[in-house]
Amino acid sequence: MTSKVVSFGEIMLRLSTPGYLRFAQANSFDACYGGGEANVAVSLANYGLNSSFVTALPKNDIGEACQKELKKYGVDTKNIRFEGERLGIYFLETGAVARASKVVYDRAYSSFSQVKKGQFNWDEIFEGASWFHWTGITPAVSQGAAEVCLEAIKAANQKGITVSTDLNYRKNLWRYGKKASEVMPELVEGCDIVLGNEEDAALVLGIKPEGLNVTGGHVEAEAYRSVSQQIMSRFPRVKKVITTLRGSISANHNSWSGVLYDGKNLFTAPTYQITHIVDRVGGGDSFMGGLIYGLLTYKGDDQKALNFATAASCLKHTINGDFNQVSVEEVEKLMGGDASGRVSR
Repeated sequence: MTSKVVSFGEIMLRLSTPGYLRFAQANSFDACYGGGEANVAVSLANYGLNSSFVTALPKNDIGEACQKELKKYGVDTKNIRFEGERLGIYFLETGAVARASKVVYDRAYSSFSQVKKGQFNWDEIFEGASWFHWTGITPAVSQGAAEVCLEAIKAANQKGITVSTDLNYRKNLWRYGKKASEVMPELVEGCDIVLGNEEDAALVLGIKPEGLNVTGGHVEAEAYRSVSQQIMSRFPRVKKVITTLRGSISANHNSWSGVLYDGKNLFTAPTYQITHIVDRVGGGDSFMGGLIYGLLTYKGDDQKALNFATAASCLKHTINGDFNQVSVEEVEKLMGGDASGRVSR
């Protein structure tokens, strides 16, 4: 039986400047759709899992086009609510070399930001589900979204469904009077799997690693053992803590790896040198999608699950758009050591 994974969050219209143009230079924008949990949902559908995405979209041509885009990739959209006036938008300016990428949000009063408790029937949504995923972006959008997210987590806990989160701190989103550190801990209490980098852990949970230097292009995996132990000590339900290891040499060149701590062992993935980044947006989401697939498929083999997640997200950096459009075969080929990029005939 194919595992059913439910994801909950906001999907947006992404408008990016062509090539490496700055906002002030652009006369047009390339359009696609994307968002943290939606990106995970598409990855899982690509890998052949039963992937259901829950959100709210406006009942207009743009909202319906967004739904069709998700369905194109095999995502179950039957639990999407159509209400409200608009789809959230984010603008992307892709950086190069020493110039960082920039994101500008335009998502105030979006359909998703207006969601309220009691609008979603989680008993029906979770029927047959084995996994629920959310990210720290969702409770940052609005008080209502935070309350619905907590409602979903509690429902999943009651049903014995595995709950995962990507802490995903976005300082520009927490504008409705609450701080991440005030909201997130209660949500994380209901999680079994936690993904987050060093910045997320510090800003959301007040937990900091030692011996860390991401700007130097090298990240020491062992520095995260203490972070993982602190998270598990504070949140007893958490069984695994995972961290992506990104060394930022430049906007175009990153080293990429990850670690997974299960309470006893610290697993480390191979390190990839991504020397030509096509699009890094959605990189963390592609890692999470790969991790969920790996943990569900390679049961009991955390090292292989971590390796799959790292290879999947490495490949995502070569693909335009938010979605990671790769297959299990392509990921496992890279896991096996074939990074040649030779034409497959």
